[in-house]
Amino acid sequence: MKASGNILSELPNASAEEVFQPLWEQSGVLIERIVSRGQRSAPGTWYKQDRHEWVLLLKGAAKISWEDGSETELNQGDYVAIPAQQKHRVEWSDPNQDTVWLAIHFPTDGPKGSE
Repeated sequence: MKASGNILSELPNASAEEVFQPLWEQSGVLIERIVSRGQRSAPGTWYKQDRHEWVLLLKGAAKISWEDGSETELNQGDYVAIPAQQKHRVEWSDPNQDTVWLAIHFPTDGPKGSE
C-alpha cells in the first residue's frame, strides 16, 4: 500500500473485471479504491459483509440494488452507507467510462453514522 498518491491517477484497466485496490488498513478499517467499467454483480448474487461500508462515487455512475427491491443511483459525489449484513449488489456501472469508488469498511463497533 502506498502512503500517498492521487486516487484518480494511474487508474487500472477495468474493462475485463472490477479492480479492488487497498489504500490503507489499520485496526479493522479498510480504505480501498474500486474501479469499474460496465461490471455488475452476477445475477442472483448478493454482497453481505461483516463490516459496515461507506462508499463515495468519485467518478462515473452506478446503481446499487437492495434486497427489499429498492435501488440507489450514484453519480459523481454521491455516497451511501451500507450497514453490516445488509444484502446489496451492483446492478449497473457505466460501460462508457471508468467508475471510481472510494470504499471505507469498518467494524460494527466502529464509528456510528447519523440516522
